[in-house]
Amino acid sequence: MRDQGGNAGSIVVLTGAGISKESGLDTFRCEGGIWSKVSLEDVATPSGFSRNPALVHAFYNARREKLADPQIVPNAAHAALARLEQEWPGEVMLVTQNIDDLHERAGSRNLLHMHGELAKVRCGRCETVICWRDELGLDDACPACGAVGRLRPHVVWFGEMPLEMERIYQALDRCQLFMSIGTSGHVYPAAGFVSHVRTYTRAHTVELNLEPSTGASLFEETVYGPATEVVPVYINALLRGGQLPD
Repeated sequence: MRDQGGNAGSIVVLTGAGISKESGLDTFRCEGGIWSKVSLEDVATPSGFSRNPALVHAFYNARREKLADPQIVPNAAHAALARLEQEWPGEVMLVTQNIDDLHERAGSRNLLHMHGELAKVRCGRCETVICWRDELGLDDACPACGAVGRLRPHVVWFGEMPLEMERIYQALDRCQLFMSIGTSGHVYPAAGFVSHVRTYTRAHTVELNLEPSTGASLFEETVYGPATEVVPVYINALLRGGQLPD
């Protein structure tokens, strides 16, 4: 498929926790996932942070430490998406719900983290966002304004607005292919992206997932299996063909 100007079509890819599971990072909603081990109300809400900031810091410190484990590396699905961005002649926008940095480490650059980033913190006083890979505690001061105890994980919690939504919808509105990879289909607004593109852009839609998501019936094309298997195969075929599905 080509746009009216004859250029290669624009692609938007949405990724969720399922793409990082094979790299050794826990998902959230599956059996044995993160929300089966800890209460989201305690560690993933503004009110939980107000009640017990030390608990919240401990939770994200542990996840930051896990991400720094040398055994946690990008997998074949991350690498395939980086290759798609590098080799596809049109625009490829990668939108991720994940807060890990595996897409960046694999080489993706045109990337939006709609739920924030684990390796960054934000100041509650001056709103400065800072790269931060060490432990974070109540005694830490903001490097920008000096406020003590006002730093929090740069992560979107339940009840907060996801990041970069204007840019995301601009990309959705001009795409000809929308791919959803490793998502459960439970969390909005991301779960509504497939309906948006089908309604407003008539883009081709494909779900690549371990199993059908909640919104699987909304996709025109579905491929199920481990991300490290199905994502490279799909992207290789896309690059070989040189055009988008009709």
